[in-house]
Amino acid sequence: MALAPVPKLVLGSVAFAIFWVLAVFPAVPFLPIGRTAGSLLGAMLMVIFRVISPDQAYEAIDLPILGLLFGTMVVSVYLERADMFKYIGKLLSWKSRGAKDLLCRICVISAVSSALFTNDTACVVLTEFILKIAKQHNLPPHPLLLALATSSNIGSAATPIGNPQNLVIAVQGRISFGQFLIGILPAMLVGVVVNALILMAMYWKVLSIQKDEEDPVADYAAAEEVNSHQFSPATMSHFNSLNSQEWNARIDSFNIPNSPQVQTLRNRSAAIDGEIDRVLSNTLDSTRNSNASKEETNGMPPLTKEEINGSPSKDDGIVDKPVEAHVLLTLEEKDYTSVRWKYILWKSCVYIITLGMLIAMLLGLNMSWTAISAALALVVLDFKDARPSLEKVSYSLLIFFCGMFITVDGFNRTGIPGALWDVMEPYSRVNQASGVAILALVILILSNVASNVPTVLLLGGPVAASAAAISQADEKKAWLILAWASTVAGNLSLLGSAANLIVCEQARRAPNIAYTLTFWSHLKFGLPSTLIITAIGLTLIR
Repeated sequence: MALAPVPKLVLGSVAFAIFWVLAVFPAVPFLPIGRTAGSLLGAMLMVIFRVISPDQAYEAIDLPILGLLFGTMVVSVYLERADMFKYIGKLLSWKSRGAKDLLCRICVISAVSSALFTNDTACVVLTEFILKIAKQHNLPPHPLLLALATSSNIGSAATPIGNPQNLVIAVQGRISFGQFLIGILPAMLVGVVVNALILMAMYWKVLSIQKDEEDPVADYAAAEEVNSHQFSPATMSHFNSLNSQEWNARIDSFNIPNSPQVQTLRNRSAAIDGEIDRVLSNTLDSTRNSNASKEETNGMPPLTKEEINGSPSKDDGIVDKPVEAHVLLTLEEKDYTSVRWKYILWKSCVYIITLGMLIAMLLGLNMSWTAISAALALVVLDFKDARPSLEKVSYSLLIFFCGMFITVDGFNRTGIPGALWDVMEPYSRVNQASGVAILALVILILSNVASNVPTVLLLGGPVAASAAAISQADEKKAWLILAWASTVAGNLSLLGSAANLIVCEQARRAPNIAYTLTFWSHLKFGLPSTLIITAIGLTLIR
């Protein structure tokens, strides 16, 4: 591809460099505006420098990807309200048989939940809970946290909705949900198993340490802490749930870096506490009013607040007020049961709609409109003002993607990515083993230097075009190789993916059970694990 004129080439490179610095280092001292504002700044500079026109900038925004992102985020919000992540977390501690069993469970559960609900969500929900389980069983948190972070990244590679770069690949490569799943699922399953084996091989002695002494009181306290754990960011709709101020204080204490992916999960942490309480309160009030009107009709005065509580009023006579209160409370218990069953029915409908969305995607229906349809079905099913739920959607992530689409498209128009690919293309053909190895190595390096989503946007088009010249099957294989390598690349270092940073910061800020996962301790495991799992997965992708 021919290079653009020198002014356009230089100015486009400057705009992309500014975007890259703010995307990789969102809190740089000279311009601490964050990733979202950085992507908008890069996009605006591309237009101001006339690298692309305003009309070309609008055309660069991929609406199907934004629609799919929006729909899956809304569905996740309602799944959190329906306690889905609480049940996933409880699977970790249910009849656990020791440290190695727990590590294997973490690998499997985090991988599956990441494939269905994104890797960032799985890490935010499970990190603190895993620390509490480690404390309960007197286990070192280090291998367990590594299992969570790395298995979440590997598992998210299996589906288009597992992470943002897969969304881009599925939409731009026109790969259906079923084709994507079938193409990468074998590599994902083997990758999770190999990841667990490497973890157990490296930390076998640590995981084999038994408790020195039994402390029944401490064991009971730790078990109670695990059982009563409030999952974050999902709002647990229980009567004893924390209020919104307590939730906000707890979430703020995590101090997770302000990335768009993390912001998605921060926004969801706003509580809908007292959801059942409000319904129950309204029902009980109506019951009291109904009972009062009936008593007045029968010539009896309504029960006062003191009488309901069983305490005498000023006009207390020989009437047995506590008995009357007991009758009223019996009626209220029946109303409580009715409200509880309605809530269970609502949760079941949420799960059914989500399952229907996944089945529709597997059948090849348009993923963007399927996700949006499922989101709207959940909004209608809720039968209340949707604003509180829609406010939890990370619109900053959607804006980040808009700016990134424009910035990367402008950089592509400078001709630099095309010229570099022209040099690499003869050595990176996907129909040759050596070509696949070189392509995967380039993707691994770029994903850790420039982040995985920009890497996919930069390499996707040229790699697919080169493979399409060979055959249509090779084109799909090239997209899947890009998805696998760019996702597993996140395990290489602590800075390789937002999921790693979430686990690190959540663990470091966890009250009373804090643990610091260092860069070098992660790299010690991440480097060999990433290289081995990437290589094995490449042989299984079809």
